[in-house]
Amino acid sequence: MSSVDPITTEIIRNAFNAIADDMNAALIRSAFTPIIYEGKDCSVALLDAEANVLGQSPGLPLFLGNLEICVKLIAERHGWDYFREGDVFYMNDSYMTGTHLNDSTIIMPILLGNERIGFAASRAHWLDVGAKDPGAPVDSCEIYQEGMRWGPTRLYQKGEPREDVIDVLRRNSRFGEALIGDLNAQIAAGRTGEIRLRELFERFGRDTVLAARDSIFRQSEEREREAIREIADGRYEAEGWLDDDGLGSDPVRVQVNVAVDGDTMTIDLAGSSEQTNGPVNCGFTQTVAAARVAFKLLIRPDDSVNGGSFRSLAVKVPENTMFHAVEPAPCAWYFTPLGLLIDLVVKALAPQMPEKAAGAHYGDSMVVTIAGKDPRRDNQRFLMVEPTAGGWGAFAGGDGADALINNVNGNFKDLPVEIFENKYPVLIEKYGIRIDSGGAGEHRGGNGAFRQYLLQSDARLSLWFERSVSTAWGLFGGGPGAAPDVIIEKPGEEPVHCLKVNSLALPAGTRVTTRTGGGGGYGPPSKRSGEAVAQDAANEYVSADAARTRYGLALD
Repeated sequence: MSSVDPITTEIIRNAFNAIADDMNAALIRSAFTPIIYEGKDCSVALLDAEANVLGQSPGLPLFLGNLEICVKLIAERHGWDYFREGDVFYMNDSYMTGTHLNDSTIIMPILLGNERIGFAASRAHWLDVGAKDPGAPVDSCEIYQEGMRWGPTRLYQKGEPREDVIDVLRRNSRFGEALIGDLNAQIAAGRTGEIRLRELFERFGRDTVLAARDSIFRQSEEREREAIREIADGRYEAEGWLDDDGLGSDPVRVQVNVAVDGDTMTIDLAGSSEQTNGPVNCGFTQTVAAARVAFKLLIRPDDSVNGGSFRSLAVKVPENTMFHAVEPAPCAWYFTPLGLLIDLVVKALAPQMPEKAAGAHYGDSMVVTIAGKDPRRDNQRFLMVEPTAGGWGAFAGGDGADALINNVNGNFKDLPVEIFENKYPVLIEKYGIRIDSGGAGEHRGGNGAFRQYLLQSDARLSLWFERSVSTAWGLFGGGPGAAPDVIIEKPGEEPVHCLKVNSLALPAGTRVTTRTGGGGGYGPPSKRSGEAVAQDAANEYVSADAARTRYGLALD
């Protein structure tokens, strides 16, 4: 292997990430459904010949963390020679990919001549994959209710589509044509990665590209190990609770144990709940990805992720627990315990890393799903799926962010009101910052958001709102954030408060108002300056009453 100078290494490092950016742009611009082209519920990764990460584009952190693992799982099962030029593989099995069945993983090997030089991988949320209810059911009790489950399957062979297999996908979705459109968008992303990576190898030569890759990986590993050595050796613990498993159970326990030993860290989830009857389970692969997100929040967060990252991190999860589920455990809402897991890792290490830790954030995707028929379009079927934003925790350097998407969703965007009302027979009557929802502190927790929907036609509503038991805690004397709330007002009836419902029939004229939680505060509220409290009140982040009761400041 040849050596490579630092300047060439940096050019190639940025080229890897630029290729991933091009892949992501191709996917988003080609997608058929708003959840991808507006919400950006997708991620891409450019991998080397052994499925180590070369480059990634901003996207959902939980997707970014395990695309390479999916390729390696296929290789473990079939061998590396199983990948041939012109192949396109599809998989969504929750026990392999770790996520729910709606998340489509597309993998394409990249060859130069007869040599495999890498892979282009992507994951995107397909709107419907044949679950018992449109989208993903809130009340599933086994995975067979959540849609069609696919192990690694060739959709293209020698560059040609396998039309019979693709037809099965189309026929088993309520939105089959849109599904095929989104599939093609992911293939377009893969083709983009294929062309760009070949060009890079042809420009610099195989040996130079691989030498630069090795240098990049080595730098990342050394920097992460250096950062871990700054943490005192020891065992650090934290626990939290989900509201329930989606089927009305008692709160569900999440136990995090973090061990630091020299330049290595181990995250062990022993003590967490056994796999549940309701759909809050996930596959081990996705748990590894969530642990990596938590690790990255604290360890070299400004460094890009590549194949040298996380070599100093081990993740242990007992089988048959909610974080290492096995058939037939339902997994539709797999991300709910993972958001709590990430916050708990930070909480466990906060005493050792006070300058880098933050209070808990509002914690979950807080999903609103509305399904029905659109009278404006000849009663054409529609399905709206929207995660909602909330408050993040405060930290040593400042206040928590207001109305930001949760940590597992990263680059996800909520739908602009204009797009929303054009696509669906629903009006957005109100949208704004939820006053007083952030935890009090020297640095204030971020506020959640409120959003009011007015149904213009009969529809069915599903809700998944969480973290009313383990609300966003503060650190070092900071107060907790508010819990979420949803209010349903049918015409002529009294308002009803709830957090989870599945396919609830609602008449036209119904109003649904969502209120997401706030983030935890940081430091004692008594240390917050009067000027900062007054400014919060002027911005309507804090009410006059909260300024008095939480901060001891009387305002006109």
